[in-house]
Amino acid sequence: MPQNPTPRTLDHDVAHWLSHWAQVRPSALAWADDHRRCNYAEAEDRVARLAGWMSDQGIVVGDRIAVWLGNRGATLEAIFAAARLGAIALPVNARLTPDEVAFQFDDCTPKVVIVERSWRERADKTAELLRDANPSWLEIGEAPEASGTAASRDSVAAKARKTGCAYEAAIAEGHPIACRPDPSADDAMILMYTSGTTGKPKGALLPLRKTLYNCLNAERYFDIRSEDRVLVVAPLFHSLGLQILAIPTIFAGAGLVIQEGFDAVRVWQAIHSEDITYYGGVPTMHQRMLDALDREEPFGTPPACLRFAFTAGAAAPSELIRAYHDRGLAMKQGYGQTETSILTCLDSEQTLTKAGSVGRPVHHATLRLIDPATIEDDVSEWRDVKVGEVGEIVVNGPITMLGYWQRAEATAETIRGEWLRTGDLATQDADLDVTLVGRAREMYISGGENVYPAEVEATLVDHPDIEEAAVIAVPDAEWGEIGRAHLVAATGRTLRAEPISEWLSTRLARYKQPRSFIIETELPRTASGKVQKHRLTASEDDSEQN
Repeated sequence: MPQNPTPRTLDHDVAHWLSHWAQVRPSALAWADDHRRCNYAEAEDRVARLAGWMSDQGIVVGDRIAVWLGNRGATLEAIFAAARLGAIALPVNARLTPDEVAFQFDDCTPKVVIVERSWRERADKTAELLRDANPSWLEIGEAPEASGTAASRDSVAAKARKTGCAYEAAIAEGHPIACRPDPSADDAMILMYTSGTTGKPKGALLPLRKTLYNCLNAERYFDIRSEDRVLVVAPLFHSLGLQILAIPTIFAGAGLVIQEGFDAVRVWQAIHSEDITYYGGVPTMHQRMLDALDREEPFGTPPACLRFAFTAGAAAPSELIRAYHDRGLAMKQGYGQTETSILTCLDSEQTLTKAGSVGRPVHHATLRLIDPATIEDDVSEWRDVKVGEVGEIVVNGPITMLGYWQRAEATAETIRGEWLRTGDLATQDADLDVTLVGRAREMYISGGENVYPAEVEATLVDHPDIEEAAVIAVPDAEWGEIGRAHLVAATGRTLRAEPISEWLSTRLARYKQPRSFIIETELPRTASGKVQKHRLTASEDDSEQN
């Protein structure tokens, strides 16, 4: 357990967490990135000054602050500074096009946008596209380090402005302000847009209570200690990087090391040099890190400092989990979504015996699996499925969102009474461990039979020649809908439809088998690693019929 108590007496007052650790562990590392290292005393001072600058710009409770940055500590500074004022932070996906960013800005009209100076061309294009939003833009770039004296801060502000880093100038010139008194647990803290795998993104409005209880869940299942060092390579604009890894680390008074971009060798080097105790990522990242170990780049055995690895975003293949265990590294499996963050966790001791499962419900959440035939009925008419049956996961508890930003209809569809519909289909065994089957919207009906793409995909990737698979439904005059599989070949392998079809016929019922196959070089993905199925297309030339 942590050597120093976490700020439980402060409960949901997220903004006060940094102040707490600045008093208790002032010289301990808060976060380090490619640009600077901050201990808790320095982080508290920077956040307080940034909040003061925001206040001088007229930012008040409920205003939106867009944070459009690479992976750097400034994202956390902006989020905690906004929380001091009761403003709402909007982490923006760094990979979005100007059109996509403009959509979000027009949707939620931020008053300030903090953006990388090196992205000026993208920012200018976004500004040209805006119709409803008219934010102030605050650029961040490289700037000299500041000491605590007023004269030094004035000098830093002047140099920062000359080098185009208005962000550092704002911090140097800002007057530190204290946290606002007595925020409500239901006050909005973060507006995080869904990944848009099925269409236009919706902004999930996430309250202070959700952040607190997500941290308590993470602390419980990760056994976070104040002496931990946590590596964050997953993007901070995504729930995994921000809410499952980064913010719970700050809640526990531990230290963060933040990397921009993903390179397996660089990750292993950072784990060794920074004494990282755990890190998290999606299965694709873990596989690439395993491949680097196999090549002994930079070494063939995980560093002894590493307690475990955490995987989320998709169920990790049993072979990947076993390979890590064979190298002496435990892997924990989790499942969650933007609207709830972490919902289940599978301890490392169970990852082999329960391969494919994402674990049991976290402590501060209640999960039910509802018969899809009753899910559209009134909540009182819902029927829980039996062990082993497929049902839609619904959840209640303090970890749920408030709703979707200015989407009353979508909110009403998702939040039903005290329950939030996840849209995820799953089974649950007698031990309450959950296994995901697919998305409710992805399920299609072929000849009167329900087909769950996740089941077909899991079978396909067992083929030695197939690295990745994504299955979607396409219209069919005879069957209503049939499956089409988009496949990525394993390294050095060649894929053909006929032998794959013959192999698949021994493993899946006929109605589940895709009728055509598209060979891809890679699958389109979101920044969090999820396949964007709405971007999967085919032409007559590249489709091989079964």
